[in-house]
Amino acid sequence: MSISRRNVLQAAGASALLAGIGQSAWAQAQFETARLITGFAAGGTSDTTCRRVATGLAPGYAKAVVVENRTGAGGQIAVQYVKGQAPDGTTILQTPTSILTIYPHIYKKLPYEPLVDLTPVTLACVFDFGFAVGPAVPLSVKSVPEFLAWAKANPLGANFGSPAAGSTPHFIGALLGKSAGIDMKHAAYRGTQPAMLDLLGGNISSVSGPLGDITQHLATGKVRILGVSGAKRSRFAPDVPTFAEQGLNQATHSEWFAFLLPAKASPEIVNRLNAAMKHALAQKDVIDGLSGFGLEAMSSSPAELADLIRKDTAKWAPIVKQVGFTAEG
Repeated sequence: MSISRRNVLQAAGASALLAGIGQSAWAQAQFETARLITGFAAGGTSDTTCRRVATGLAPGYAKAVVVENRTGAGGQIAVQYVKGQAPDGTTILQTPTSILTIYPHIYKKLPYEPLVDLTPVTLACVFDFGFAVGPAVPLSVKSVPEFLAWAKANPLGANFGSPAAGSTPHFIGALLGKSAGIDMKHAAYRGTQPAMLDLLGGNISSVSGPLGDITQHLATGKVRILGVSGAKRSRFAPDVPTFAEQGLNQATHSEWFAFLLPAKASPEIVNRLNAAMKHALAQKDVIDGLSGFGLEAMSSSPAELADLIRKDTAKWAPIVKQVGFTAEG
């Protein structure tokens, strides 16, 4: 399946799928409590996706749906936790693509195999990344090439933060530095929001992260977005040029979030959760809530998600090799 704006989920299809399950079968699928597990801090796009979708899952799928933030190791802690839970449909992982498709290339001892230890359920949303600067960078810097030139002339300022080592925004920042022959020092955080706080405090020069994590700080007047990673300008920041428009084609990357269950979840459980997720993601308040954070709601079949994981894993292999980053672990 190709991710594009044309694939934004169809509410009618989700409703039809729910109707096909039947009211009695749907009632049997109702749990007392279901948990959505994210590996990133509260307030960020991953956490927001979970909390928005949780409102659409209750009370149909479960009487109560709670979100748990199990941060650490760039999202690996959450995956390890879900991997060890019963595949009964009550513990659900929400994760960005990098943890499933990039980490296998950078960790020699990754404590999980995405398509062995997890069961794909559905996509959740797609989004672009932004590259932003803060008070540590002169106001005269108004584009990514200008920032790179400034960083080259001011080595102490040649740094950026991202939500995790080995994440897509980490590689975007590294690729931007390589394009200018600069060794951009990377600072990994437990989510984009902690990185943004350091950016606002002038402790780091720039942040590469989900666009929605950055736009919510524009009201401070201290943050400037210099570029976005999509193939075309984002409707959430229409005045900001893409990296490609600035001659930086190699940094053009978008990302997706997805929901998965532990391995060996039964087809019945997977299909019920898939239907419930599609129903939740088709609700106007969920779509609008995600949109407020620069996220476009999208769903898929379990098979489509599995295929996408395989394709993106293959896509990132040469990029990781080009950047030359490996992680301990």
